[in-house]
Amino acid sequence: MSLGKVARSLVKPARGVLRSSASASALNRSYAAVAEARAVLESELDGIRAAGTWKAERIITSKQGPHINVDGSRSSILNFCANNYLGLSSHPEVVQAGIDALKSYGAGLSSVRFICGTQDLHKNLEQKLAEFHEREDCILYASCFDANAGLFEVLLGPDDAVLSDELNHASIIDGIRLCRAKRLRYKHMDLSDLENKLKESQSSRMRLVVTDGVFSMDGDVAPLTGICDLAEQYGAMVFIDECHATGFLGPRGRGTDELLGVMNRVHIVNSTLGKALGGAAGGYTVGPKPLIDLLRQRSRPYLFSNSLPPPVVGCATRAVDLLLASNEISQSMTAKTMRFRNKMTQAGFTIAGSAHPICPVMLGDARLASLMADDMLKLGVYVIGFSFPVVPKGKARIRVQISAAHTNEDIDHCVDAFIQTGRKHGVVS
Repeated sequence: MSLGKVARSLVKPARGVLRSSASASALNRSYAAVAEARAVLESELDGIRAAGTWKAERIITSKQGPHINVDGSRSSILNFCANNYLGLSSHPEVVQAGIDALKSYGAGLSSVRFICGTQDLHKNLEQKLAEFHEREDCILYASCFDANAGLFEVLLGPDDAVLSDELNHASIIDGIRLCRAKRLRYKHMDLSDLENKLKESQSSRMRLVVTDGVFSMDGDVAPLTGICDLAEQYGAMVFIDECHATGFLGPRGRGTDELLGVMNRVHIVNSTLGKALGGAAGGYTVGPKPLIDLLRQRSRPYLFSNSLPPPVVGCATRAVDLLLASNEISQSMTAKTMRFRNKMTQAGFTIAGSAHPICPVMLGDARLASLMADDMLKLGVYVIGFSFPVVPKGKARIRVQISAAHTNEDIDHCVDAFIQTGRKHGVVS
């Protein structure tokens, strides 16, 4: 064997050893990085547990409704925590419409809308929602979070300004972050501060005032009349998120704008199919047709997300049909809401908000809210403690939500359980 061959035969194993050593070193670094990340994550989780703000997920073993079965509980539980305002998530006609759509149109489209994901049932629901809100057109999204994420970036540019209530929903905040407009945040429902921000932004090309119609953590109803007055005075448009109003607020359940008599003064409405309108999933934007047309061309959550599954669309369409035909279901909410609020106030509890089915029982302490919610479950009532970061620090509460499907007996049982638990923890005497 030549000297060159001998040398090459020695070098090859050496290279293999070097490669093996380098691979082992890289693998060790990878393991170390994962271990370090795990330690950071575990530390963060320990902090959440120590603060008493850990959010455990209870497992429901039945359909959604005023009475549910919960894993670990032996009997039926009264549910006072769902956004199922009208009780339509398990309404027989709504469920059957979903079954019919599944049989006729399949489980899903496997596509986005502009490729091959648009069916006639999608267009039908969009037309009905536009009719329901008395707007020109409608576009469907996978959720209202997506609707909020997809609107502002398309509508507003660097020459524009957006004026947002400081307590707007997280999805609105995230959506606004995506746009390049000048951002001004006004104090919660403070018309004076809003006017100052409108004056400050007068040089902008377009201005959009953005607010929740109803603020989901407190049940506060936005002062839309004053907002519309200021918007018209200063040449701005008005947007509202109606997730906690659509279907049951206002004489015909059209929402906050109908309740306050400003339907023709609010320009853009985003809302959800996942609460009062069947409780499944999906969101939408209703407003001027040119805006809806532009959203179909440029809104990223719309362009890059699969279309809503046919069973979801079928359920939501039937829910809207029921509300278009009658306001009977939505009108049953008021008396039941006031029954709960009045009885709880008389018992000594502090209830935030006004005459809205969201009835936050204010406690302040996160750990107390969690403990009381656990004790309420033992008494047969399903409620959840809300704490930071869902609500501000020091504002922990148990948020009760009244449904049209609750009976007066259900409400009285819930109040009695609160009184018993409140006395145990020294909240009421």
